[in-house]
Amino acid sequence: MGERFKIVLLGGSGVGKSAITLMFLQGTFLSEYDPTLEETFRKTMTIENKSCLLDILDTAGQESYTTMESRYIQNGDGFLIVYSVTSEATFQKVSKIYDLVLRVKDMDSFPTVILGNKSDLAKERKVTLNQGIELSTQHSVPFFETSALQNKNITESFSFLVKILRKKRETDLITQKKKKKKKCLIM
Repeated sequence: MGERFKIVLLGGSGVGKSAITLMFLQGTFLSEYDPTLEETFRKTMTIENKSCLLDILDTAGQESYTTMESRYIQNGDGFLIVYSVTSEATFQKVSKIYDLVLRVKDMDSFPTVILGNKSDLAKERKVTLNQGIELSTQHSVPFFETSALQNKNITESFSFLVKILRKKRETDLITQKKKKKKKCLIM
């Protein structure tokens, strides 16, 4: 089967997490918006000639569910933090969400990609491409502008996150091996 990764989509309400998930899984766009509570999906894909199984958690964006975010984060291997380019408020939440990821994971950085969704809605845009780039640079996290409607950068963002996750696993294995070697030294 290959590797398995738990990917969690986080972000404010109405940013298009479910639309991104459905476009990635089924290649379909859902025009009717029905607030998500929590849904898990699976997809097998091949990235760089290696098969992997993705467990994808599409989370709720409502404020009342933020206490559940810690549980989502604890179980996640990597994160797609989504905001809508048509909403300054959802853009402002990205840093808070990423800080929560780092706090829960107790790390200085963690495999995450920021997505500025709804790039097709140019006339309603409130957040510029440069603001998204600046935010990603500030957090040293990759960034994609996406459009679930146009299937723009959807697969690319998942694939990029998987590449980061693989690199992290390799680094973690090397670190573990070095620690074991140090423990086995006899003086």
